[in-house]
Amino acid sequence: MSETTYTAVATSTAEGRNGGRATSDDGALDVGLAVPKAFGGAGDGTNPEQLFAAGWASCFVGAVRRVAGVKKVPLNDLAVVAEVTLHHDTDAGEFHLSAALHLEATGIDQATADELVQGAHQVCPYSKATRGNVEVTLDATVA
Repeated sequence: MSETTYTAVATSTAEGRNGGRATSDDGALDVGLAVPKAFGGAGDGTNPEQLFAAGWASCFVGAVRRVAGVKKVPLNDLAVVAEVTLHHDTDAGEFHLSAALHLEATGIDQATADELVQGAHQVCPYSKATRGNVEVTLDATVA
């Protein structure tokens, strides 16, 4: 049986990614949206891909910590860098996403870091939600 833990509610207005706003129902999120310069836009706001990357990176850090806790691996400093790329299939006139998740960690060896990344990708809700729909590359770097 599944229990509802939390529901996020956000609204995008106006032109969406092209000059609109994204707000959360609790007021914690209120950002202007803009098409990135790299995609021919003004770039004077955030965009959905940045928001998605921030959410996935944050969730993935938690998943790494969860897997490390189960395996009793002590963690020092760690970060997850999520790169979300928007692709345009000009022949079909469609868009799709790909992602790369990079774990940066200290105090563990490379094999352990690689194992944590793979395990986190199995339990992270963002990874589960995109599995089979988004091409994902995983890697880890230790210092």
